[in-house]
Amino acid sequence: MPRMAAERFSTFGEFWPHYLREHARPATRAVHIGGTWVALAVLALGLLAGPRWLVLLAPVIGYGCAWISHMLIERNRPATFTYPAWSLLGDLRLAWLAATGRLGSELRRHGL
Repeated sequence: MPRMAAERFSTFGEFWPHYLREHARPATRAVHIGGTWVALAVLALGLLAGPRWLVLLAPVIGYGCAWISHMLIERNRPATFTYPAWSLLGDLRLAWLAATGRLGSELRRHGL
């Protein structure tokens, strides 16, 4: 049964299907995945080689891509504002599943 917007999730396992539904359009997922990988690369570069200000740029890239895709493609409110930690974990899981070729089966498992 779908959850109401006001209902709170108590575990990431409960949140994950909601996260996937909020990223139903392939273009939204593509922008999120690309933004996540670029942000991780910029973070690693900033930490390992510098300049250090790249560390501050990484979340701007990651969240900027995510928020823009929600506004322009998915037309919904990013989960970041309600579930910041789980939203970040969801972005990382989404990117990892895509990179390992398991995203399609995960989407099908959740009816998407």
